[in-house]
Amino acid sequence: MIRNHNITRRTFFQTSGTLLLATGLGRSIPAFSAETPRTSAVACRDAHLRMVKAATSWEAMKKIGVTGVEVEVNFDMKCPNLFPDDNVSLASLQSIKRIRNELSENGLHISAFMMANRFDERPEEELQWVSKVVAACKALQVRAIRLDVVPRKIKREEFLPFAISIGKRMVELVENTNIGLGIENHGHTTNDPEFLEALFNGVGSEKLGLTLDTANLYWFGHPLDDLYGIYEKFAARAFHTHCKSIRYPEEKRNVRRERGWEYGKYNCPIYDGDIDFKRVVSILKAANYEGDFCIENESLGKYPQEQRENVLKKEADLLRSLI
Repeated sequence: MIRNHNITRRTFFQTSGTLLLATGLGRSIPAFSAETPRTSAVACRDAHLRMVKAATSWEAMKKIGVTGVEVEVNFDMKCPNLFPDDNVSLASLQSIKRIRNELSENGLHISAFMMANRFDERPEEELQWVSKVVAACKALQVRAIRLDVVPRKIKREEFLPFAISIGKRMVELVENTNIGLGIENHGHTTNDPEFLEALFNGVGSEKLGLTLDTANLYWFGHPLDDLYGIYEKFAARAFHTHCKSIRYPEEKRNVRRERGWEYGKYNCPIYDGDIDFKRVVSILKAANYEGDFCIENESLGKYPQEQRENVLKKEADLLRSLI
């Protein structure tokens, strides 16, 4: 029954409050006194920066022409891709100050924090983790958190009530902030528009929305021409994006395919794929989307190391020309 997965309101706020004090972020480092005005920019996942020949992640961002970055945060609050050789932790006041200063010095920003959640396996621990990432968002002026809300332990048919319960508790953490919680359409559950609609309606808060992954819906089997209607349906819910594409054979583009059909063979950079990013950008802008357009390229491994930087640069150039 769903009640076995619920966390009481009292327990949740007791544990999250304790964690914020423990990290020092809740009281020792203030958020920016005022939000720096920012329009949509081109961003990149931090994992891709390691494929660019550069001394630092900031240098890599400049080389490929992005000003934003999606930063993976692990369960220990480390950022293993952004600082692969340093023991940098978002739970450390010193690290937070360092990141803030380096972003300011380089004219860059963090578009979103990325969390790989396991809510149905360890719900209390996951909510505590989210609370700490929210504190880091406040300190670093990050406006979105990418979340995974997928069934790993609970049966698919029982997952929606659990997801709604978790969602309601998460939005309490970001009320009265400018932080959006962006569930990525990812895997076998959240690429289903009916599930997403039921989840958002069940939670009933504008603070819970989407990290819109353009290619994941295509991967799921939705025909190409149907993608744009789905993008339009959820555009007003988007807080963050993953811009990626697939180039299927023409006879497979506008038919229903099995989930994941030949993805490894046909995934590609956005400038070579079937998805029309001029149309994607137009749809999101019409819905007053304010987040960044973040490159996620799962085809980079097909290219020799020396070509990957240029692939990312070409993707960034395309997005910049469109926004």
